[in-house]
Amino acid sequence: MTEDKESTSISLSQGLTPHDPDDVPKSPPHSPNSSTRKACYAVLQSWVSKKFMTGCVVLFPVAVTFLVTWWFIEFVDGFFSPIYARLGIDVFGLGFLTSILFIFFVGVFASSWLGSTVFLIGEWLIKRMPFMKHIYAASKQISSAISPGQNTTAFKEVAIIRHPRIGEYAFGFITSYLVLQRDDGDEELCSVYVPTNHLYIGDVFLVNSKEIIRPNLSVREGIEIIISVGMTMPQ
Repeated sequence: MTEDKESTSISLSQGLTPHDPDDVPKSPPHSPNSSTRKACYAVLQSWVSKKFMTGCVVLFPVAVTFLVTWWFIEFVDGFFSPIYARLGIDVFGLGFLTSILFIFFVGVFASSWLGSTVFLIGEWLIKRMPFMKHIYAASKQISSAISPGQNTTAFKEVAIIRHPRIGEYAFGFITSYLVLQRDDGDEELCSVYVPTNHLYIGDVFLVNSKEIIRPNLSVREGIEIIISVGMTMPQ
């Protein structure tokens, strides 16, 4: 029993005895060269990252323009290139040039009296077909909106309406005008087409003409704003 007490007192005294500071392991000090190296690496990494992102930002629109142009050339070239291939003529771009000339001469022919008569007969036949008449009518409305000769079926003007909530506005086009006859007086309404999926799909709203904001923008500028998802919106 006495031996146990002595061993316990010895262990406690050893635990309370302060250790020699030299016995405590010390972490190696950071050298100035390593800190400078890390700082230079961080600055270099940030500079390389910024310059790489700048290059991506500059090259992205160029690449997209090139790819879209190349796809368009190959697409249009595919209309007449098989004809030249059967004739044994293999010249890149010849089908594209032929397609451009063909579209030009179709425009010249459609502007004449004979051409307009032929196209009116063709429209009459298409409008008698059950399914194709709806596709043709919708596509003609869109093409009429960007036609150089603005007719009665084209977009009238660009409009901004309050939609869908107070404080929010929607960008659209006025397509027609109508008068709502009410007991307390007539109300002039405008049919406003608001695209929801670029330019081809959207909603039609009947809005009071006094509540429509008419910006000083042409229809072509409005279409560019829709196609560019608002990036070409003027300040």
